[in-house]
Order: sequence, then structure tokens, then C-alpha cells
Amino acid sequence: MQSANLAKKILSLHNPNQFLGDSDCFLASNRRYFWHMEMKDYFSNRVTIRKYEDKKIPKETIDSILEKAMRAPTCGNMQLYSVVVTQDAARKKELAQYHFNQPAATGCDTILTVCADFKRFCQWCEASGARPGYSNFHSFIMALTDAVIYAQQIVTIAEMNGLGTCYLGTVNYNAKEISDFLNLPDHVVPVASISLGYPAETDGQPDRLPLKAIVHEEKYRDDTISDTKEFFKAKDEDPANQVFIKENDKRSLAEVFTDIRYPKSTNEKVSASFINLLKEKGFMTE
Repeated sequence: MQSANLAKKILSLHNPNQFLGDSDCFLASNRRYFWHMEMKDYFSNRVTIRKYEDKKIPKETIDSILEKAMRAPTCGNMQLYSVVVTQDAARKKELAQYHFNQPAATGCDTILTVCADFKRFCQWCEASGARPGYSNFHSFIMALTDAVIYAQQIVTIAEMNGLGTCYLGTVNYNAKEISDFLNLPDHVVPVASISLGYPAETDGQPDRLPLKAIVHEEKYRDDTISDTKEFFKAKDEDPANQVFIKENDKRSLAEVFTDIRYPKSTNEKVSASFINLLKEKGFMTE
């Protein structure tokens, strides 16, 4: 509930830039200060939510989040994305099957499927007498980038409005099936799925690598094996991960990833399936 409570605090503040005159400057300054502190706390403390209350999210709330998220950066202001909102109980239950019926999908109020979408833009070009040249992999990458930026904007705004979210990575595993279920046309491919709901509980914050592992100054730093082992040391020694290793009968956490969670055979199968979908949707014909 930490993220939800923080969001409620944020929403209780007035816009720090709105004040009537000089006499309000001190109050406005303090509001800006507290606004900054709340934002800092949100980004430091946010968590993924996988368990939700049995409570309906009003359509107006969903629409408001999706509209505000459209202010996210976009390639050439083309907005190469679309989002399919699934709230109907029967359709959500069926869609959840393509997400392996994970609790975040079966227990949420809403599933948002964000798509890389060049259909709308191509249609506009053709209607305007222009010849679109977007049936290629580069165009998919542009649309993919737009879509994932939009998806993250949705997540941030939703959480700051008291909702919990979870990315459903299974969208990549069953992209073809999800595409068929949602009736996606050519030049439209699902690339991100987000479950939404009012938080019921959280498992807490997962660990993260140290900043040094991620940041490279001026040029890429060629870390040694010893450096990399040090970066992952906290993960390797975490008691919960040690249990995970034992349960899966593996020698290390790395083996859990390579042999169980994301094995080569699965990666290759999903890759081939996704490439076929891109061809089917017209992104690999030029």
C-alpha cells in the first residue's frame, strides 16, 4: 500500500505553480518544496503490484490516465501507438489465459494492451495523397519505442493516482494469440501489457543493481568479471534468492535465469514467433 498512500498524498497537494498574487508566494514556494519531496519519494519507493482489491476503476479515471500519458515523447510527433482497454470480465478472463493466468492478470480490474501502431499514420498518409514507406523493421522500431514510452507514462500516472500496476511480460510469448484475440490489423503489434487495479498488498521492493553497474561516463567501461560479480553480489547472497536456487535445484541464481526462467530454447522459439508476426503484420516487406 506504500505507493497508493504516497499517491494520495501527492494528489492532496494543489498545483505548486498556481497562486493568486505576491502574498501567496511563500505558500506556493512551500508547496513546490513538498511537491518535489513527494515526487522524490514516489520514484524511490515505487513497487509493482500483483494483488488487487475487488474494486472497479471508473472509465473516467482510465480515460484521464490514457489522455495525460499522450504527453509522453513520441517520434516526430507521430504517436505510433494504440492501447486496447480490456475491462469486460469475460474477455479479461479469456485474455488472461494468454498471460498464463498469472494472478496479476486474473485478479486485476483492467488489462491495457499497448501496441506499436503504424496503421493510423499510414492511413492518414494515403488519404492525403502521400506514399508511406513504413513496411520495414526500422519503422517497427520507431513504433515500438513510441509504444513503450507511452506505456511507462501510463504506469507512472496510474500509480500517482493511487492505482497499482504490473507489466505482463507474457505479451511477447503469446503476441500472435493476443493479436488475434484483439483483432489487431496490419501494422499493429502488441508490445506491452499492463494490469491495473487498486492495490491490495505488495511483496515489497525488489533489489536493484548499484548505480555504478548501469552508468558509463563518456564511453562504455569494460568491466572485469570481478567487477560484474561484485555488482551481482547482493542478488546472489539475498536469502530469498538462495531459497529460489535451492527450490530449482540449481548451483546459482544465474542458472535459474538461464535454465529455468529464460532458457535459450524458449528465447529462440519466442523470437521466431515474433518475427513471423512482424512479417504477417507487414513490418518486414520492404
